[in-house]
Amino acid sequence: MQVQELQFPASPAARPELRPLRPRLGFVGVGWIGAHRLEAVASAQAADVVGIADARLEATREALRRIQQHAPSARAMTFDHLLEAGLDGIVIATPNAAHVEQSIAALGSGLAVFCEKPLSRTAGEAQTIVDTARARDRLLDVDFCYRHVAGVPQMAELVSSGALGKVYTAHLVFHNAYGPDKAWFNDPEQAGGGCVMDLGIHLIDLLLWVTGFPQAEHVESRLYSRGALLHTPQRELEDYADITLDLSSGMTAHLACSWRLSAGCDAVIEATFHGTRGSVRLRNVGGSFYDFTAEHCEGTRCTPLSTPPDDWGGRAICDWARRLAISPRFDERATHLVEVSRIVDRIYGR
Repeated sequence: MQVQELQFPASPAARPELRPLRPRLGFVGVGWIGAHRLEAVASAQAADVVGIADARLEATREALRRIQQHAPSARAMTFDHLLEAGLDGIVIATPNAAHVEQSIAALGSGLAVFCEKPLSRTAGEAQTIVDTARARDRLLDVDFCYRHVAGVPQMAELVSSGALGKVYTAHLVFHNAYGPDKAWFNDPEQAGGGCVMDLGIHLIDLLLWVTGFPQAEHVESRLYSRGALLHTPQRELEDYADITLDLSSGMTAHLACSWRLSAGCDAVIEATFHGTRGSVRLRNVGGSFYDFTAEHCEGTRCTPLSTPPDDWGGRAICDWARRLAISPRFDERATHLVEVSRIVDRIYGR
């Protein structure tokens, strides 16, 4: 898909702004993940929810019912009406193919954007969105929520501080015993990819974020569908991926992800970083999608960094909303979103 260059009026950064105590937000798409993020923001009172846009009227009604206590004035709206509702930002949780046009439209209307992953299907689309955010001077972020699991920031600190010595290898996996339940996930044009786009992108971001965003110098991947090696992954959807990344820091990282793997539990989610003086690791507990432990290991001894329970799912969006309340301006860290997309492109041979 080619994205046309759009012309916008003068940047909203040129006009004076009075920041509200809480930003006014609209939500586009309230499926499972969108509804969860909506509830997280509303219950934390991190923002004022003004409107919800979803093509499914019943989903909109249910979302409004669930946030009634915290956002009684929220209303059902169309996407176009959200753009004209005097909002500060928009949260996008629609199918992957819609992200680029909706993000550009929102940014072009002077709104900050928080988008469900992936930001886009290709690095070219991601670059267009980031360029628009920079040109409009609007805050842009993506729901890479695993950065916010308890213990993960401590893992990153141990890596960056040198406490682990030279970190030279990492192993990350995300195996899901189930597959997507939405039809568009099975359409390469709509989804942009299979389990790598759905699950592996979290591993890529977590790897880069914990290690300070080194460059990927070499990317090698083997993608499978029902046990068969794919030779044209741009036109087929993988359900298993085995990936090796050589990074500019000297680290080699091994990633694996899958749908419908017989793992003996609901999910296997792990991220381990090994250094010359120690290691850190994040692991899900008992096959859970939600419960994690994080540890710092030295020799045969492991020190817990975090244990469940931990209500981490809404932290990324609440963090974005609070940053937006302070300033709506573009954050250069959004450029990292393009690097994640570039690695995904290389995995798919694009």
